[in-house]
Amino acid sequence: MLLEMVASAFGDRLAVGRAKCGLTYQQLHDRAGAGAQVLRRAGAAHLAYVGPSDEAFAVALFASAWAGVPFLPLNYRLGEEQLQALLERHHDVLAVAEPEAIPLLGDGGAVMSLEDWTVATAEPAPDAAPSATEGDDIAVLLYTSGTTAAPKAAVLRHRHLTSYVVGSVEFADADEAEATLVSVPPYHIAGVANLVSSVYAARRIVYLPTFTAEAWLATVRNEGITHAMVVPTMLARIVDHLEGETAGTGTLRSLAYGGARMPVSVLQRALAAFPDTDFVNAYGLTETSSTIAVLGPDDHRAAVAAGRDHDRGRLSSAGRIVPGVEVEVRHGEIWVRGDQVSGEYLGREAPIDAGGWFPTRDRGWVDDDGYLFVEGRVDDTIIRGGENIAPAEIEDVLLSHPAVRAAAVVGLPDEEWGQRIAAAVVCSDGAQVDGEELREWARARLRSSRTPDVIAFRDELPHTETGKLLRRAVAADLEGGG
Repeated sequence: MLLEMVASAFGDRLAVGRAKCGLTYQQLHDRAGAGAQVLRRAGAAHLAYVGPSDEAFAVALFASAWAGVPFLPLNYRLGEEQLQALLERHHDVLAVAEPEAIPLLGDGGAVMSLEDWTVATAEPAPDAAPSATEGDDIAVLLYTSGTTAAPKAAVLRHRHLTSYVVGSVEFADADEAEATLVSVPPYHIAGVANLVSSVYAARRIVYLPTFTAEAWLATVRNEGITHAMVVPTMLARIVDHLEGETAGTGTLRSLAYGGARMPVSVLQRALAAFPDTDFVNAYGLTETSSTIAVLGPDDHRAAVAAGRDHDRGRLSSAGRIVPGVEVEVRHGEIWVRGDQVSGEYLGREAPIDAGGWFPTRDRGWVDDDGYLFVEGRVDDTIIRGGENIAPAEIEDVLLSHPAVRAAAVVGLPDEEWGQRIAAAVVCSDGAQVDGEELREWARARLRSSRTPDVIAFRDELPHTETGKLLRRAVAADLEGGG
């Protein structure tokens, strides 16, 4: 429905791809209809997409909706055993995959290469009537990253995604020159949400399948990008690449970041590098169909202009809750409800309570002005001598040291205290500092009970492709003698 609305009004406008070779909205619409016919002829009950973000991904998502089957984007960099295990959970799957992934999928279902999918969806399908899809039908199944447990499929129904889009985007409010750069993979909620919201806004989408700071900056400049979204690790690499210079990206009006905690030190450098760009912090979850809180441009500008501790502290918040979503903090945990909130997992009992509230498993609090502060996952809380300690508090102090570029704090088993505090630290390029100096730095700014017992130095910290810290991997590394 969303695509049909835009195609009927702006059929000749570029929808996705580079300025010289992209698909128009009418072409995207027609290819989605052709893709639906491919699914019907194959008798597919699910469409799996195992490839990078590109035009084929956009066609696949709308083709699955057209055919009335769930869309299942999978991490194309998983191993053979992991990919097959995920596919085996679903019946009658047609998998569209990049060439490198095809041998990993086994022989348990139908498989098409990305090239064959592109050719097949270019064929006209005049009789491809849209399915009679209802709001409660499943639109997308997104597997969680599995950084702390086995992956589970979050269920997003059509009504959840539609509620998110119409509640956060004005129909066709983008002018023809606007273009958004998407660097996140298709199996991330930001990739799905950005596609449907950009289509509804009638804004061209440009995909960057493989992120590097150089390629990102070149694409912004060459394609006249006006909007972009990055995860914190990407923004850190961009500002490192700029080495204190301004970005020279005059068309870039808005830069959104999210997906993981953003170190304030990185954000401050980014604000200086992109002085004419509006910054937006978007906090959300897969289970909430993307964004539920936003820290807007005015808050970022106020922090830069005023420099007061109060305003600078706002840079570490997730912002204010978006309309249509409610938040409660129960015993330090953030609970949410609203029409865009799914909170449902395939084949599992939904954790939503009788009042419709979903537990995010994130710790946090809301200040007197309604700003939400997220302190990390509940499971990450360190319990030392009966005291609950949020790793984020200690990480922020370590990151405030001029020699520290990245830090991760975890709890390790301890016979006397239950857990001891350990930190993995990455130094800034060319900087040197020893563990005892950092411990003294932390002790001067935190209670002694929150000073790290162990500080180990690493060249890099482990992250997922979408920028989430692999805290369990950090703990295993440090517990192993780091």
